[in-house]
Amino acid sequence: MKIIATWVLVALVILTLPSFVPGIEIASDAFGTAMLVAAFFGILNAVVRPIILLVAFPITLITLGLFSFVVNAGLFWWVGSFVKGFYVAGFVPALLGSLVVSATVFIVDKLLSSDN
Repeated sequence: MKIIATWVLVALVILTLPSFVPGIEIASDAFGTAMLVAAFFGILNAVVRPIILLVAFPITLITLGLFSFVVNAGLFWWVGSFVKGFYVAGFVPALLGSLVVSATVFIVDKLLSSDN
């Protein structure tokens, strides 16, 4: 249930991204597209991101971990290239969008896993 709640909340955040991040666009059938983007971004972050970070470990180490933001933005930008109806104009919108989505996932995860 936690995964579905996180997925829906991330999709809602992705729906709001075009409002405050110029360069990110969502076409028609916005909620379905946002759900697809959230799913693909989550899968890429779970499968591809660790492989890239392992290969790029020296760069990540030299930049004190900041290169992981570049990897995350690249994956977000990549999702925009193959999900129809979702467009990311460049690296800066991808960076801002990935930061917002990652912060949302972090906050939702902390809220849903708290022992209240």
